[in-house]
Amino acid sequence: MVELYPYPRFSLAERDRRWRAVRERMRQQNIDVIIVPNNTGHSTDFQSNARYLSHVGGGGDADIAVVFPLEGDITAIATSAAARWPTVQDWTTDVREARRRYGKVAAERLKELKAEKGRIGITGLGGGTRSPEGTISHNFWVQIRENCPQADIVDATQLLTEVRYIKSAEEIEVLTKSIAIIEEGVAAEIASAKPGATDWEVWAATLYAMMRNGSELPVHCNWVSGKNPVRTLTRPSMRVLERGDLIINELEASWIGYRAQAVQPVFVQVADPTHEELFKVQREIFNELMLHLRPGVTVKELAERTDAAARRAAPRQGPAADAKPILTMHGRGAGDDGPIITRTARDPEQLAVALQENMVFVFKPSATTADGKSICTWGDTIVVTPQGGRRLGQRPHALAVAS
Repeated sequence: MVELYPYPRFSLAERDRRWRAVRERMRQQNIDVIIVPNNTGHSTDFQSNARYLSHVGGGGDADIAVVFPLEGDITAIATSAAARWPTVQDWTTDVREARRRYGKVAAERLKELKAEKGRIGITGLGGGTRSPEGTISHNFWVQIRENCPQADIVDATQLLTEVRYIKSAEEIEVLTKSIAIIEEGVAAEIASAKPGATDWEVWAATLYAMMRNGSELPVHCNWVSGKNPVRTLTRPSMRVLERGDLIINELEASWIGYRAQAVQPVFVQVADPTHEELFKVQREIFNELMLHLRPGVTVKELAERTDAAARRAAPRQGPAADAKPILTMHGRGAGDDGPIITRTARDPEQLAVALQENMVFVFKPSATTADGKSICTWGDTIVVTPQGGRRLGQRPHALAVAS
C-alpha cells in the first residue's frame, strides 16, 4: 500500500457521490466516456474538472488529463506520474505516465475501453464560464480524432459545469476553510498597510499570511492601490503608500484546490468621505439581496432586484446621491465555476440559470457614484439556502481602515 503524504483530502464517500452524479448524466446523454484535457491556465481554473473527478492535482504546473468511463476505473494522465500522484490521493489508482503527450495516452486508454466507435464527451471544447473558446490543445484533439475516427465526439463541458453547481457538505466545509484563510490574509493586509510601505510589501504580507495558513499556489489575486482606484490590476506596483490611499483587491485562497473569494477595501489611516457614504449604499444592497439568494430565483431576477434595491438605498443628496449598482457574482469551488454575472458578463444562458440550494458564490455587489468616478465593492463567499444567502466568512461587513 502506498504511503500518503499528509495533505488534506476529500473522503471516498465524496468521490463516490461525484462519480454517481456524473455517470447519471452520462447515461442520460448516452455518453460512454468523458475525456478531460490537461490545462493549468487561469490560475489552474481550467484544470478543475480533472481534479474534481480524479483528486489528482495541486500546484501550478500539475498538468493532469483524465479518462472517465461510464463504468470501471478512471485514469489520470500526468508527467512524473508514478513518483507524485499515487502518494497524495486515494481516489484514483490508475495513474499513467504522459511524458507530456497527454492526448496520445488518452487515445490509448480509449482503445483499451473499446470506445473508438462510441460516444465520447470532451470537456473544454467550448462553453466554459471563463473559456468560451475552449481549453483543449489542438494536438490533444488531433490525437483523439485520428485514433477514434468513427467516434461520435460531443462537448461535455456543460455536463460537468452543472454537476459542479451544487456543493456537498464536504465541499462547503472546504470552502469555509478557504475563506477563513483569506480572512487571515485580510488581517495581515490591514496590519501592514501603513504610510511608507510599498504596495508590493503589503501584497506580499497578505499572500504570506494565506500561504502560512495552508493555501496552495497559484491563486487569483488582483490588486491595486491609489487615491481613488476603480479597477484592480493583475499584480501590485512599487508605489509607496500614503495617508488616505485605498487598496482594492480580489483575494482567493486554495484549500484542496477549492477557492473561496473575498473583496475588502482597505484605507490607509483615514477613509474617504465619499466612500464612507457609498459603503452605506453597498451594504444595504448586499443585505437586501442576500434575502433573495434562494432556490428558484434566476440570475436575471437578481440583477433586476439589484437595481430596485439601489434605488431604495441611494440618497438623493450628498456624495452618494443617486448611486448606481453593479451586480457581480460567480460560482466558487474547484475553479471556473458558474454561473456568472458581472458588469460586462451578462450572457443570456448565464442569466437564465436558476439558483439551487447549496450553490456557492462570491457575492460582491458594488455601488458607484452617479458619475462613475468612485466605486465601493465588498464581497464574501456565500451559500444559497431556502432562507436566503448565508455568509461563509466571519469578518465585519465594513470598510477597513489601517491605522
